[in-house]
Amino acid sequence: MKRLLAAAAVLAPIAASVWAADRPVIESHVDQERIEKGDVSFDALFQAGRFLFNARFNKADGQGRPASMGHGAPRTASQPAFTRMSGPDSNSCEGCHFQPRSGGAGDFATNVFVLAQERDPVVTAFDPRDGTERNSLGMNGSGAIELLSREMTRELVATREAALAEAKTSGHDVRKPLVAKGVSFGQVLALPDGRIDPREIAGVDWDLVIKPFHQKGAVVSLREFTVTAMNHHHGMQPVERFGKGVDADKDGVVDELSEGDITAVTVYQAGLNLPGRKLPFEPERRAAAVRGERVFAEVGCGSCHVPELPLDDAVFTEPGPFNPPGNLRAQDRGVKSLFRFDLSKDTTAPRVYKHGRGYVVRAFTDLKRHDLNDGTYAHFANERAPQGFLHGVAPTAAFTEPTRPRPLREFLTRKLWDAGSSAPYGHRGDLTTMTEAINFHGGEARAIRDRYFTLPEADQDAVVEFLKTLQVLPEGSPPVITEAKDENPLRARVKN
Repeated sequence: MKRLLAAAAVLAPIAASVWAADRPVIESHVDQERIEKGDVSFDALFQAGRFLFNARFNKADGQGRPASMGHGAPRTASQPAFTRMSGPDSNSCEGCHFQPRSGGAGDFATNVFVLAQERDPVVTAFDPRDGTERNSLGMNGSGAIELLSREMTRELVATREAALAEAKTSGHDVRKPLVAKGVSFGQVLALPDGRIDPREIAGVDWDLVIKPFHQKGAVVSLREFTVTAMNHHHGMQPVERFGKGVDADKDGVVDELSEGDITAVTVYQAGLNLPGRKLPFEPERRAAAVRGERVFAEVGCGSCHVPELPLDDAVFTEPGPFNPPGNLRAQDRGVKSLFRFDLSKDTTAPRVYKHGRGYVVRAFTDLKRHDLNDGTYAHFANERAPQGFLHGVAPTAAFTEPTRPRPLREFLTRKLWDAGSSAPYGHRGDLTTMTEAINFHGGEARAIRDRYFTLPEADQDAVVEFLKTLQVLPEGSPPVITEAKDENPLRARVKN
């Protein structure tokens, strides 16, 4: 109750003009100015964000976008309140992110159709040329993922700038390896005239900004993800993208989501606890999981699904430094106005934990895009509509190559830290077992995939048993727990 009262204290009343017999779910908005003045605690903002993430929006809130598309452009024809393909397609964020609880992953039934929201007239039947069908991923640990991406971006950009400076001084081409947190992103070639030859950059956009959200690695921050999703999936227009007092979608409601509302939802997702380990109750399965972790490393799975990445600073600041226009940005407000909280102290356990002078994030990813398709295994090469990659001018350097084909076959390395509680698998969510997902690792992962399937069956089973222990744990849990004896009654009944 104390937390709920704290959340209510950050809200400002909505104008009476929107009240009707059916009241809006959002009866008051979060005040961004109060956040920036330091008047709002992390706990209060997190709880306000949880309410907004779980809220079932209705027409009194401004749900729907009858005269605008999912990317904000005007629409020539009226848009229905709900359209499964083109959206709006959900009442709430939790409607897709629900397993095992609010903020988690989604079932196949909650798949979204990325890019179909940009079609006019409305798309009512799925065609792969109109959009890309994607499964909803879990958001637990997203704050740590965004902090990793910010630090990795700074490393890569610093390498590029050093290469440019050296090329200008020496008068010769300078090639430098692009490495961040031990992950290789190819090489950058700087020319004396101040241009970059980007052809050897790998697994990241040419601007070298790590974009850790969306399965294509196309979204830079939780805030950008939230602003876009609110409009696309719910028809709720954030002020920071559509303007204050502007009825961009012609539904009769303005200022549907304040800057403070988006900050709250962003902080909620960033502050969700990290996944951890849930060990099986049965000693034999627990022993297999321990062996499976060792085999996972020995066979080479950890070369892309990197078990842990170092994090220098656990303080999350909002808004972030790399947000594109159309989203509240750090440079719009100034350093003193940023909301700050510590992922190692303020959030609910499991949290990022101290390791030496920094911290460790055990997400089992390299935050890099890979092509897992070849002539034999091409399950992940089914998309036809390219999703927004930047292939143009970076902020401080022009490119020798103006464009390149958008990589339809590349996907961001899946974070495995919630694999045991986020089935189904694959970017479309059409693989129901971990063995199926491993089987379709062709292309860059083909050698490791083949090595895995030459293992004794017991070792393969052990790897799967290990992956099943990687789960979203109850809030406040230690990072490693053991399941209760009666947690799986059917398994126990079979065993006994």
